[in-house]
Amino acid sequence: MPGPVKDNPQNRPPDDNWRNTLYTIIFEADTPAGKLFDEILIITILLSVIVVMLDSVREIAALYDNLFYSLEWIFTIMFTVEYILRLICVGRPIRYATSFFGIIDLIAILPTYFSLFLPGSEYLLVIRSLRLLRIFRVLKLVQYLGEADLLMRALRASRRKITLFLFTVLNLVVILGSLMYVIEGGQNGFTSIPTSIYWAVITLTTVGYGDIVPGTGMGQAVATVVMIIGYSIIAVPTGIITSEISYASRYSKGRVCQNCSFEGHDSDAKFCKRCGSKL
Repeated sequence: MPGPVKDNPQNRPPDDNWRNTLYTIIFEADTPAGKLFDEILIITILLSVIVVMLDSVREIAALYDNLFYSLEWIFTIMFTVEYILRLICVGRPIRYATSFFGIIDLIAILPTYFSLFLPGSEYLLVIRSLRLLRIFRVLKLVQYLGEADLLMRALRASRRKITLFLFTVLNLVVILGSLMYVIEGGQNGFTSIPTSIYWAVITLTTVGYGDIVPGTGMGQAVATVVMIIGYSIIAVPTGIITSEISYASRYSKGRVCQNCSFEGHDSDAKFCKRCGSKL
């Protein structure tokens, strides 16, 4: 088995005190400065989203149009500077720029610049609300991000079972819908097989809009069976995913690499499993 990747100076960020300090402030919430940075960032995000929402209300925008315009550019410049600082302080800027948070950070600032050429695109700035995921670091609940990764791995592992389950449900609603079309007919709203399949779907999922209701005794009996089946099959995907989560939880991870910002390492890991840098 090959050993851990040796610490390569080309993989590590330059050993500059200011970059290390900047990284600690921006990416960590264990220090007072880092916590303050994240708190200010979250407040700024909330304010910017509120401004975008208020600006979409015609009555309010007519009164404070210039103020909203100025504030939006102030927020955009602040987020642009923050994005550049994040790229500066990490060892591999491209790695961060193509990560989930890096893409969200970039999308958060582009609409304002696009609005100079495409009027109306500034309302896409509500995507900044996704950046509120960083609030988990301020509250020291970073393990929630780890659990999100665990859930995604469990979903990927169970995708074949879930696909088979959905295929079975699809066949079931086609059969039940066709059966109800034969039993009820158009006089009770089951005017076609697609319409009857629609009824089977909303009944099997226990939604029950009530826009189509069986009127015959046989149809009501079938509807009762469909509803009972609906309650029964709810537990199937839950059991599949729970089983995969239980298996994946054995490999849960937690440490963060300063070089590539990968957040999936064992607590005793010494090297990053993505880029090989020393943790």
